[in-house]
Amino acid sequence: MEDAIKIKFMKEALKEAKKAYDKEEIPVGAVIVKDGKIIGRGYNIKEEKKDTTKHAEIIAIQKASKKIGAWRLNDCEMYVTLEPCAMCAGALIQSRIKKIYIGTMDPKTGACGSVLNLLSDYKFNHCIDAEYFIMQEECEYILKDFFKKLRKKKRS
Repeated sequence: MEDAIKIKFMKEALKEAKKAYDKEEIPVGAVIVKDGKIIGRGYNIKEEKKDTTKHAEIIAIQKASKKIGAWRLNDCEMYVTLEPCAMCAGALIQSRIKKIYIGTMDPKTGACGSVLNLLSDYKFNHCIDAEYFIMQEECEYILKDFFKKLRKKKRS
């Protein structure tokens, strides 16, 4: 796939991450693309909804499924700013996402290559192709800036 297309959609995921950032949520954003069009968007709203499952990836999957009227997202791709956790990687496998593009890795809870790799290390009925480090600097920056401001706020 052409790099310009990957960048275009990762920028859209970053717009979602910015929405989370503005709500003082961990700034992770995701978009799901089918046939070159975004069919689902999501950003973290765990704190706002007081719900552990309200991760960007889960919300994007729910919206995409509603849009196409099916739980199987076979011909869809996800762009996400931060490597998914185990819950989200499991949801991606269950939804049959075709490919995932990841902005930056999560060395603490990442389940797509950092801590473990649910996408390829196990014998699930569906495998997801993954591509890493799309707009890595920008995806890392929003997270680092968020946590820097959060630490500063806690000290005050």
